[in-house]
Amino acid sequence: MSLLPSKFGALHLHLLRPPNPNPNPNPSPHPRRQPLKIFSGKRSGRQRYPSERKVLKLKHKDIVGSVKNKYQGVWRLSKLGVPVDRDPGKDFLGVSQSLLEEIAKVLEFPVASMLPSEAFTVVRKSFDARKRLKEPKFVYIVEMDVDKLLSLEPRAWDFISELEPKVGLVEHMPQARKSGDLTSIIHDLKEVDQSSVSGGSGNTMLNGSQGSHTFSTARKPKIAVVGSGPSGLFAALVLAEFGADVTLIERGQPVEQRGRDIGALAVRRILQTESNFCFGEGGAGTWSDGKLVTRIGRNSGSVLAVMETLVQFGAPEGILVNGKPHLGTDKLVPLLRNFRQHLLKLGVTIKFGTRVDDLLVDNEQVVGVKVSDSADRLQSSSKKCKYDAVVLAVGHSARDTYQTLLCHNIELIPKDFSVGLRIEHPQEVVNSLQYSGLATEVCRGRGKVPVADYKVAKYVSGEKGGEPLHATSRSCYSFCMCPGGQVVLTSTNPSEICVNGMSFSRRDSKWANAALFVTVSTKDFGALNLHGPLAGVEFQREFEERAARMGGGNFVVPVQTVTDFMDNKLSVKSVPQSSYRLGVKAANLHKIFPDYVTETLQQSISAFDKELPGFISKEALLHGVETRTSSPIQIPRSVETYESTTLKGLYPVGEGAGYAGGIVSAAVDGMHAGFAVARNFGLCSDGIESILGKARSAGFSEY
Repeated sequence: MSLLPSKFGALHLHLLRPPNPNPNPNPSPHPRRQPLKIFSGKRSGRQRYPSERKVLKLKHKDIVGSVKNKYQGVWRLSKLGVPVDRDPGKDFLGVSQSLLEEIAKVLEFPVASMLPSEAFTVVRKSFDARKRLKEPKFVYIVEMDVDKLLSLEPRAWDFISELEPKVGLVEHMPQARKSGDLTSIIHDLKEVDQSSVSGGSGNTMLNGSQGSHTFSTARKPKIAVVGSGPSGLFAALVLAEFGADVTLIERGQPVEQRGRDIGALAVRRILQTESNFCFGEGGAGTWSDGKLVTRIGRNSGSVLAVMETLVQFGAPEGILVNGKPHLGTDKLVPLLRNFRQHLLKLGVTIKFGTRVDDLLVDNEQVVGVKVSDSADRLQSSSKKCKYDAVVLAVGHSARDTYQTLLCHNIELIPKDFSVGLRIEHPQEVVNSLQYSGLATEVCRGRGKVPVADYKVAKYVSGEKGGEPLHATSRSCYSFCMCPGGQVVLTSTNPSEICVNGMSFSRRDSKWANAALFVTVSTKDFGALNLHGPLAGVEFQREFEERAARMGGGNFVVPVQTVTDFMDNKLSVKSVPQSSYRLGVKAANLHKIFPDYVTETLQQSISAFDKELPGFISKEALLHGVETRTSSPIQIPRSVETYESTTLKGLYPVGEGAGYAGGIVSAAVDGMHAGFAVARNFGLCSDGIESILGKARSAGFSEY
């Protein structure tokens, strides 16, 4: 039996009293006890700015006294820290005895072992090894079901009576948050809305900003979804569940054939321009790191629905709990296969190896698409297919699609993005930088603590030593950090070199890599005499072609040690071993990007080394180039209907349209777009916002 400190001993007899059957909602206070101190990694106490203290005080004032009934609903307990030596480890997502002891401290419950673990649910588990902490620890968020707790341990009644909300630490919810997979959500909606969906022979539906028109429900609306990345898959799922006649068109191959094509690239240097690391079932994220972290609100209803849906199709349930959820390519492949089978059961027609070459437009409205076999570069096999609407869910590498849109005078807005290099360290070095003596617990992904990663950022001012740094200030930041991963080729053209990182679920490679990106803007495009809507595309292509020439061809990647890059020299002919399988060549990477990018990288890497001493080392290798952080354009659309503002019937969604940045945000955008299209065609009377709330946009510049 685990006991808390002796100061609680006087309360032990109080604990053994039977519960009061008629509790006073405002019981007289117990003798004052010492408040529990929970340390946060953020500024706290005197470290907070006056404005932060004022906001926190107002929030605390709002929630204190707002709980109407403490004995019903759920209490959420946050920032519960369990030291590594007392925790079962990263793969255990249940309620351990050590966690119960931390919960007991918050409740001021004297005997932790008497708390029933069944009354508590872990909703988040993260690992915190920051140097400022006394010791590394696992940090939990736990939900406490009051009804279940009191039914299993009635003596907890008086302790619940004294529990008060605390901003960021203790929160009361009148009822548990309900979440479910997308299929279940739609089925519930259809049951509620069945009468309005099936009534009448025709429905008036909203169509963009042009008013409304009648669409006969005697037949299903025919909708083409172009692209089978996260946004396309989730849009197709929503529309199919609502009864639309959906055709999913993918220029690449299903994951089975796509895997073989990628293998041929890695072994025999054969690049299939339509089936590679960028194109194919699942999109570019399939053969990447499979990260499910997002900047659009981890606890939002939309994100939870996406995560639950991924679990429905085979993702491990741990992604719902892990602070940094991650799948890995080996988990994504079977998940996508299950997703595909479900779509087929719903009646979705899936056309792999089919490229959309053009849009069919009549009276300023899309009426279909012109398609051909992806292997047919001459488009001799092209044919026209009629559809009532087209959901355009292509990825950020579909440059030919952007050109097609321009031919139809569809508005494309060039937008800022980032370019840079991918840095690779031995994973053992990163483990030591982050964990020090705890690095031995990693065990290449099989140990007690997660494989170490990092996230760094630096804001570089526009002046350096009195000289302008291209007359602007820039951010440099790490992106898509792949612990236990490898560097891979994401080029879609043999004359270009673009790299990315990927890892498998165990993250057991001996290398760690991350992109180091510098923000660039439309002003930078003009400096290279690149103008027009596709200036960003040409900006990317310029540096990808430079990297290919510097590597000497045959997909060889130019590299430079970090120490040489910092000194702007090429002192070695041989370089450290790289995880990149197609070969590397020592080169001076200063010759690739303009000075403002290179100087920003140098200043930032120097700052990163101060934050992580050892970041600059001869073992660290920079690979060039990485340019496809996000789409270089955005296709304007209606905020409400998701329809293009310049062409009726076209619905641009996801990362390629400039509205997402990663697997989860792309899936959320596709999901919301699917609901919007369904509502426009009278398949449902209300959007998903009424249930899950409005989706946040993923800004490319956030990190």
